[in-house]
Amino acid sequence: MSAQPEPSYGDGRRDRFGLGGVESATSSPSPGPVLEPAPEAEPDPEIDAAPVDWDRLPDPVRGRIAESAATALGELPGPDVPARLRRFVRFAPAKRAKLAAGPLLRELTGSQAFRASVVAWWDEHRTGELVVAADDGLTAAAAAVLRGVPQAAQIVADAARVGETGELRAELDAALSRVDKLTAELERMRGELTEARAQTREAGSEREHEYQQLRRRVSEQGARLRAAAEAQAVAEEAAETTRAAATSQLAKAAEEVERERARAESERERADRAAAEVQAARQAAREARQADEVRLALLLDTVGGAVDGLRRELGVTGGGPRPGDLVTGASVLRRGAAVESQAALDAVLAVPALHLVVDGYNVSKTGYPELPLADQRSRLVGQLAALAARTGAEITVVFDGAGVVTAPPRGSRGLRVLFSDPGVLADDVIRSLVAAEPEGRPVLVATADRAVVNSVRKRGAYAVPSVVLLTRLGRP
Repeated sequence: MSAQPEPSYGDGRRDRFGLGGVESATSSPSPGPVLEPAPEAEPDPEIDAAPVDWDRLPDPVRGRIAESAATALGELPGPDVPARLRRFVRFAPAKRAKLAAGPLLRELTGSQAFRASVVAWWDEHRTGELVVAADDGLTAAAAAVLRGVPQAAQIVADAARVGETGELRAELDAALSRVDKLTAELERMRGELTEARAQTREAGSEREHEYQQLRRRVSEQGARLRAAAEAQAVAEEAAETTRAAATSQLAKAAEEVERERARAESERERADRAAAEVQAARQAAREARQADEVRLALLLDTVGGAVDGLRRELGVTGGGPRPGDLVTGASVLRRGAAVESQAALDAVLAVPALHLVVDGYNVSKTGYPELPLADQRSRLVGQLAALAARTGAEITVVFDGAGVVTAPPRGSRGLRVLFSDPGVLADDVIRSLVAAEPEGRPVLVATADRAVVNSVRKRGAYAVPSVVLLTRLGRP
């Protein structure tokens, strides 16, 4: 197959992607790159008039088109990049051409706008970047297909024929090179064969001389072998005697080992029996102690019942105020009171079985309003977890769940993090938490919302302002 001449563009030179003629390195670039295919070979009228079938393009031409589009894709403006190709923009051009070749070609086939954007970008940014060799028909074919020139099918066919011719020429050169190598190898092997024949003749003479020497040595070794055989017979007889004595000693040793093993088994059985006796004694002691405890509990119940009966009989109820309750000038912190100071807050936090309910965003927006809501939640949850660890109180923080779009923070031991359901306010969840506690359990609500404060205080819960709680959280 003869090589077909390639089309020329502009002044006969093409840039890397065949997107316009370029000037020499010393001249100024032309004002606008224009693709003017003028193939020297006589075009085929049927091929020239037929539209280009993208699915049947030769693989080299498809690869060159993908490389051109991949390079331009990384620098196109955002609106010009199709949605299906945006995930490949961050790739390097080579990686993009390798991994996104299929999507790029499908987008170039189906989107005239994207194809025009690729061609326009190369016309604007890469004109004159690189002058390729005159026989690079793949670049010219890729440019013709991208621009949609009427001769695109003919140019692609010429590029395919040139590629086939180049492959055949390369195969011919490789075959001739192999023939030269085989010829040289044959000459070398002939020389080696001649040398090997000469060495074989010399080796035959040396082997004959060595054979005669070996015959003499074999005769000498035969005499030595007979003497060694006689010595071996004597040694075998002595070894048989020694083996019989060793067998007798081994049998005696085995009997001794068996006796020691039996003795060890007997000792182990005695130890097991002793351990069982100790375990039984411990079990008996535990049962006796439990029986004593039961008897003591019954005795205490009997004594307590007798004391209660005697108190009822004598009318001693222990009611009425204690002496300490009658002292003037001081008062206790009543349930439902407002906790306005750090000292009062510390006193309430020290109450056993306290349940602290925190209005999350009310406290966080008071303490650090400059942070995003997610950071406010994380910071408040971390400080409340530390407070729960220091005081041992049960803490529940409630956030409005409507605006949460990220993973909510998780509570730690002693801390519960709740988010209100859609359509439910965090204030209502706080009121439900207070109402759910049994009568008599101390509950402290941290919020600056007056409506929440008034409603929870009516149910007997303490209320602390957000500022006071934030000051306590800032303390070590």
